This record gives sequence, C-alpha cells and structure tokens, in this order.
Amino acid sequence: MASTPEFVTLQVADEVGTIRLDRPKMNAIDEQLHLEVRAAALEAGERADVRAVVLYGGERVFAAGADIKAMSQLDGRSMEAWGRELQNSFRAVARIPKPVIAAVTGYALGGGYELALCADFRVLGAGAKVGQPEILLGIIPGAGGTQRLARLVGPARAKDLVFTGRHVGAEEALEMGLADAVVPDAEVYDTALAMARKLAAGPPLALAAAKRAIDEGLDLPLDQGLDLESRLFAELFDTEDQQSGMRSFLESGPGKAEFSGR
Repeated sequence: MASTPEFVTLQVADEVGTIRLDRPKMNAIDEQLHLEVRAAALEAGERADVRAVVLYGGERVFAAGADIKAMSQLDGRSMEAWGRELQNSFRAVARIPKPVIAAVTGYALGGGYELALCADFRVLGAGAKVGQPEILLGIIPGAGGTQRLARLVGPARAKDLVFTGRHVGAEEALEMGLADAVVPDAEVYDTALAMARKLAAGPPLALAAAKRAIDEGLDLPLDQGLDLESRLFAELFDTEDQQSGMRSFLESGPGKAEFSGR
C-alpha cells in the first residue's frame, strides 16, 4: 500500500474523525481500499483528539460492493488469503474503541453494507439501498454479512437478505433494524456528524468499556458476559472521569460533567 492513502482519508474536526472513502465511481472495495480503511481505523482508535467516528462514502454512494473484476480472477486458495485480510480490515473498524456511525448515501451493497455493519449505528439517506447480493454471483457474503447481520437483526431476517440478494430501501431497512435513522439524502452526513459530536462529549473510557462489554458479551455465555461487565465496571472506578462524573452529579445534578478521558 502506498504511504500516502489514495482512496481513504481520516479528517478530524471537533473531536470527530471522518473516515472518508473516495474511489470513483462507486467506492468498490479492492485490496488497496480496505487496507487504507484499516489504517484509518487504527489511527482513529489511537488518536486522543478523536472521540467518535463517522464512516462516509460521499454524497453519491457509500460503497456499492467489492471489486468483482478483481475477485473474479481468484481461486479458493487465493480468495482465502484475500478474504482473511478483508476480514482483518473490517475487524479493525468494528474494534475502534469509540462510537462509530456509518453515514450511508446511495448504495451500500455486499462488502459496502458489511463495512456499514462494523459501525455502531447506521444513518441512511431516504434514497439509500442496502443488501447482500452475493448469492446472485453464486457465492455468499465473506466480510461479516452472515455473522454481524444475523447478530443485528436475527437469523431469519439475515437469511431473507442473504438467500435472496434483494436490495432493501431505507424505510424497510429502518423497520428491519438494518438502519437506525433515515433522513433526507442531503442531510445524511450532517445527521451522522451531529450524533457523533453528541457522543464525543461523553466519557471516552466508559464508552470504550461499554462498547467492549456489549460487543464481546454477545459472543459469550451469559455468566461470562456478566463477569466481563463486572470487571470493566470496576476498572472505571480507578479513572478521573468516574471521580469527576460522580462529583459533578453530587454537586450540580446529572449531565453537567466534562470528561478528560483519564
């Protein structure tokens, strides 16, 4: 990968980092793009001046899917290696220890929607279409579409989308739980940005702990998940944010604390 990203940038303002995809015309996901996404996700996770993240593909399209022309040349062995790296890139997005919001315009299909699934929330434009159309190519989703999708909306709805490959409009996506908000197309990024800024004002260590407890707990038996929650809960009592948050509550009531992330 080139030292200077060509298709993906991380733009930071007001404690929100925007991971911006820009590979004309449809943000097709090839190896270079997903490795640049990985680098941006790791940077966003590490930077103290980033407290929340927006994933954005631009005004026209989020990401229409993987680069089928490139994929069509691969056999099973080479695709296993390619797919492992793609999973690692998307996993880096899912594991950003900060709130992440996908701002979805136009199409988010196949790998594009799988990338959106790595966010904590999804804001869709009214004209957006999402789906997992891999079955129409004789394959299945390979970057989270059978796993994150089923965890998000349940196995039956996931099978509906994966088995049929159909495109889902924004309003149906909202009803199914594939989207968390639907707004006019021109307001998608600003809406996601406003959500991110609100979350960025929260306590970074507690937000990271909450995200980890929920995401990792989903893959654990209940008792182990409760143990994880209890440990992360206790660890926060050694932080400045906990002390200032409780002191502010006792002195001024709820919702007035400012958090340093320490």
